[in-house]
Parts: sequence; structure tokens; C-alpha cells
Amino acid sequence: MTGREQDILHSIVESYIQDGEPVASRTISRRRKDDLSPATIRNVMADLCDEGYLAQPHTSAGRVPTEKAFRSYVQSLAPGRLLLAELQRLRNELSQLSTMEARVERSSHMLTEMTRSIGITAAIPTSSQTLDQIELIALADHRVLMIVVTRDQVVHNRVVPFGEPVTQDELTSIRNYINRNFTGWTLVDIHADLKRRFEQQSAAYDALLKKLTLLYSKGLLDIEVSPELHMEGTSNLVGLDLHLTREKLRDLFHTLEEKKRILQLLDRFLEQPDGELAVQVGLADAHPSLRELSLIGVSIPLAGGVFAKIAVLGPMRMNYGKAITAVHHVGQAFRGLM
Repeated sequence: MTGREQDILHSIVESYIQDGEPVASRTISRRRKDDLSPATIRNVMADLCDEGYLAQPHTSAGRVPTEKAFRSYVQSLAPGRLLLAELQRLRNELSQLSTMEARVERSSHMLTEMTRSIGITAAIPTSSQTLDQIELIALADHRVLMIVVTRDQVVHNRVVPFGEPVTQDELTSIRNYINRNFTGWTLVDIHADLKRRFEQQSAAYDALLKKLTLLYSKGLLDIEVSPELHMEGTSNLVGLDLHLTREKLRDLFHTLEEKKRILQLLDRFLEQPDGELAVQVGLADAHPSLRELSLIGVSIPLAGGVFAKIAVLGPMRMNYGKAITAVHHVGQAFRGLM
């Protein structure tokens, strides 16, 4: 496209986002500061139609931007500037929450407030989670409560039958042994090192290692790495002209209720390098019911082997500038706490 064609196209996209109606050449002519006539603009619009950037619902109607047009428009945008005080406010609000789960939940609410779209945040553990500390507590009937805290401040606990008598003093010794030797290690490396220690001949004669071997066989440090996902604002889709029948709208809401589907969506479309903003206009490739929606998001590596996914899901004619700015700055606030 020439610079003039691109300028006219982006004006059409902005007009369509604002009004949701097919855009006429006269509307664009009135908005421009130069003297381009409606006839000249109509010729440009005809060329843009031929190139797949615009569609014409009816012969006498104005033009409607296609997914290709929205992609061109989004590429021209950059995150808006946010006052340092506002960024600090976001960080302070998140820093008052002590757990990853609470921060993830609060971040989705922030995104919804800032964009009036669907805010999505997820903390997705990887195999390289890092140990902060463990705690072992003796229970009745030879059972043990195992509590594992990772560096992302997520607490994992489970109760296991130990199979033989074990005192709290013995469990305290095992706890101290693990915390002293392995705090700051990834769980993968801890498993490998413990297996090496258990295979050494001296382990058979070490009372502490014998108890530790049994506890390890019961699942010590085997933690469930399920993602933490929060999504808020689906009700903001009600009342929008998404060109969907009642049946398709019901299908859309059903799709948004599926946690697995949303995680797949984040994983598929937020593959950019760490901290690089991603925009996907039209999500039909993920699911037919998502055809009218767009996703704006970013992936941020956090301490302890966790990735945060910060995203906004909204209608294709959303306010992209506001959404891009919101995702960028909530991501910055989130990263600033780690």
C-alpha cells in the first residue's frame, strides 16, 4: 500500500470501531484535513477492496474492514504512554497480594476494568519450578502431611500414608536436610540428585536417608503443575453486534467456559519471545465460535519456573490502542514484582 492508501484504510478501521457501521467515502473525506474528494477516496476504497482489505456488504453500502485490514491497523499501533504514577499504582496493588494465585486473579480484573473486554491471566508452571522450602508434619495412623513451597510462592500439599512409624523429630531432620541442600534448585535437578544419593551404598546404612527414600517413594516433591487461570468480563460480550445467531452466541459462551480451550488459545497465539506483544485478529482457527474475536497478549517469564500469560480477548472491532496499552502495562507491573 501507498502511504495515502494506508492512511485512508486506518481511518476506515477507526470509524468502524467507533460506530460499527459500514463506512462511506464521504465520512472519511469529512474527517481528513486535506482536500481529497469523496470520489478520490472511493477510488482508493475500490482498490483496497480488490486487495482484500475492505468488503462491501451491499452494492449501495459503505465499506467494512476485513481481518486483513485490522491486522494492518494493529501493526501501526504502539503501547500508549502510561503515567509513572499509574504504573506504580498497578504494582502496589499487586504487591499487596502474597500469592501467585491472588495476583493472577487480580490482574484479570485490572485488564477488564481498563478495557471493558475480557481480561485473561494465567500462571503456567514449567518443569523447571524452583524449590523454596518444604515442611513435613506427622499425622495420626502413620500419615505425613507434605507441604512444598516453590519460588513462585505457590503452596502444594498432600497427605500420604508412610507405612511405618515415624516421629516428628525424624521428619524435621528430613525437612532440614532437603531445605539445607536443595533450596533454590529446580525440582528436576533435585529428583536427579536424590536418585544419585539413594544409589550410593552408604544410603543403605544412613537412617535419615532410609526414611527419606521411603518418603520420596510416596511422592515427596511430586507436585501437581496445573496452570492457574482467571478470566473476567465475559458479560461484556452481551449486547455487542458480533453477527452471531442465538445458537452461535450460546456456542461462544460455552467455548469460553472451557478452561482447557482458553489455555490452548493462550499457548497457541502467545508464542512471541518473552515480553513481546502478540495480536491475533480473528480466532476462527482456534474455534469457529471465536471468529469475531481478537486476542492481545504477552508472555512473561517469572521466578521459579513459571510463565505468566497476560491477555485481553475482545470483539474484532475493539479499541486496540487501549487494549494494547493495558496488556503492556499490566505485564510491566507483573514483571516488576518478580
